[in-house]
Amino acid sequence: MNQETIYRFIVFAAVLIICGAAELVSPRRGLTVSKPRRWANNLAIVVLDNVLLRLVLPIMAVAVAQSAAALGWGLFNLIELPETVKIIAAVLALDLVIYLQHLMFHATPLLWRLHMVHHADLDIDVTTALRFHPIEIFLSMGIKMATVAFLGPPVAAVVIFEVVLNSTAMFNHANLKLPRPLDRLLRLLVVTPDMHRVHHSVIIRETNSNFGFNFPWWDRIFGTYRPQPARGHEQMTIGLSQFREQKRLGFLNLLALPFYGNPGPYALNKSGREPKPQ
Repeated sequence: MNQETIYRFIVFAAVLIICGAAELVSPRRGLTVSKPRRWANNLAIVVLDNVLLRLVLPIMAVAVAQSAAALGWGLFNLIELPETVKIIAAVLALDLVIYLQHLMFHATPLLWRLHMVHHADLDIDVTTALRFHPIEIFLSMGIKMATVAFLGPPVAAVVIFEVVLNSTAMFNHANLKLPRPLDRLLRLLVVTPDMHRVHHSVIIRETNSNFGFNFPWWDRIFGTYRPQPARGHEQMTIGLSQFREQKRLGFLNLLALPFYGNPGPYALNKSGREPKPQ
């Protein structure tokens, strides 16, 4: 295990523990299903994802960035800019690609089947951020590696981006109640739990909004921003309408879900009616 991997694991574990503890102290919503069972399923998936990723794709995005720097590949290796400017621009570009990738997984029926595993969680908390089908993880890493090869960003930018992405994803999935003034301030710079929770609503128009993981600006720029759920954060229903039984969402069921599960009416071209406040 190299130094970068150790550093990333320490940050990952620290953010997971901090967000998990904060959820206990100041939860936004009451839970609807067994937390130990959900956590066991979600953590088992992330362990499987990482084991398979290391076996199948031992070369990660950081290694691609190192190769690009050594060989002079990519856009950032062809233009003269201060290193700090390159790092900032590269992090923003990578985040935009992740936003567009997220849209693609909602817009493409085959990819949506994979992404259902993430959305079928009946509650949303810090572990939901880790709950992705292994095939989606492979595709996401492939897109990230191709982007890094094209851009040729500084290695530091890729490390920063991946650490920030993992950390903010856990933060904005957390079942955490923030004071409203703080939430309004934070969501000018980062996706907050209240902002991203809208995306996990069972209501189609709300599911197809707030696609950002790190930065909130892309949703505003591209018209996919929705500030609050129509039914309020305490009363909104989390998950997908076609999967409402926890016993159907165990670890093995989640791995098989893309192959047998009903995709439902959640594609971007089936936006549904505008939700009414209750």
